Amino acid sequence: MQTKQKRHILSSFFCMALIVAMALFATGCNGSQENSPSGTAQQTNDGQQTTAAQLGEGSTKFDFTVVDKEGNQTAFEIHTDKETVGQALLELELIAGDEGPYGLYVKTVNGITADFDKDGVYWAFYINGEYAVTSVDGTKITEGDHYSFQVE
Repeated sequence: MQTKQKRHILSSFFCMALIVAMALFATGCNGSQENSPSGTAQQTNDGQQTTAAQLGEGSTKFDFTVVDKEGNQTAFEIHTDKETVGQALLELELIAGDEGPYGLYVKTVNGITADFDKDGVYWAFYINGEYAVTSVDGTKITEGDHYSFQVE
């Protein structure tokens, strides 16, 4: 009789431990999802998956990638109500530069400076993988297009 009672107590203890473990696991999973940065998966040119940080607010969205001189890529999903790519990126402080005769001469992108006069490299602006023929501040946003800056 005493053995039967011990088994019953032991079974109850293990059931309670299992319930507590499941509750802790569920809380941990929900907590980590809430604290993770929002983003969407994007595929880079080399086929790797990357998560794009979502920045801004607005009804128009576009993908934006920064490629530094080492080839490291940082992806963003931009949300905005601005008309041009330059306005949206300036508002989010992703780009900075000087006004020139052909528009904004971008020297800093995502905190990385590339100044041709000092370093011999510059930020090249691309639209859908093609070298842009318009300045960033003269390029109207087309939803679905992909914009990028690359150090060259």
